[in-house]
Amino acid sequence: MRRAAPRIWHPDWYVLRELAGAIRETLAQLPLNGARVLDYGCGERPYEAWFAAAGARYQGADLEGSHEIQILSGGTLDAGNASAEVVTSFQVLEHVWDVSGYLCEAHRVLVPGGWLLLSTHGTWLYHPHPGDFRRWTVEGLKREVEAARFTLVSMRPVAGPLAWTTVLRSLGWCHFLGRIPLVGGALSAMFATLFGVKAWLEDRVTPASITRDNACVYVGLFRRVP
Repeated sequence: MRRAAPRIWHPDWYVLRELAGAIRETLAQLPLNGARVLDYGCGERPYEAWFAAAGARYQGADLEGSHEIQILSGGTLDAGNASAEVVTSFQVLEHVWDVSGYLCEAHRVLVPGGWLLLSTHGTWLYHPHPGDFRRWTVEGLKREVEAARFTLVSMRPVAGPLAWTTVLRSLGWCHFLGRIPLVGGALSAMFATLFGVKAWLEDRVTPASITRDNACVYVGLFRRVP
């Protein structure tokens, strides 16, 4: 779920496309030019180019790979207090066992009034990397982050219940079809495209109030409380 450029032959392309749009809309709210950005759990750094294009000074941190900032034993960051204006966390929080500790570290490295931009699942299939521990309601996510001394600025839901149930069926069908010799790849791509279009239509007819409280993914923007 960390790919920044979804392609229509992936069975989850619709969710990835909507997620990318929600992140871009939220980034537009931030003063990124010259800002120090710490991507906490950066993975393969799929959004780095977006920050570079906005003039931000991007640094990644993760348990795997070589990045500018190390994650030390216990999950702490090898970064100073108040060393970033923006901390990002894209599809990481569901994989963190000590959520409170993780959010407190984000608070520590942010300057007073700094920004925390995160995305995480309301609902999705189990996907350990290496663990997968949680799903959130919108109220639960808001309260958990605010308990770490942040205040909510905006929350964008991605993919309502009709759409994400269609995407889950797409994942199942594409897994099955992909095993068919010779034609499996083409059939899987065709079904992924059709199911994605169906999900798009379903999101258009789902009331915003339903999607808000039952989304596949939430993109939240929070501000550090001094």
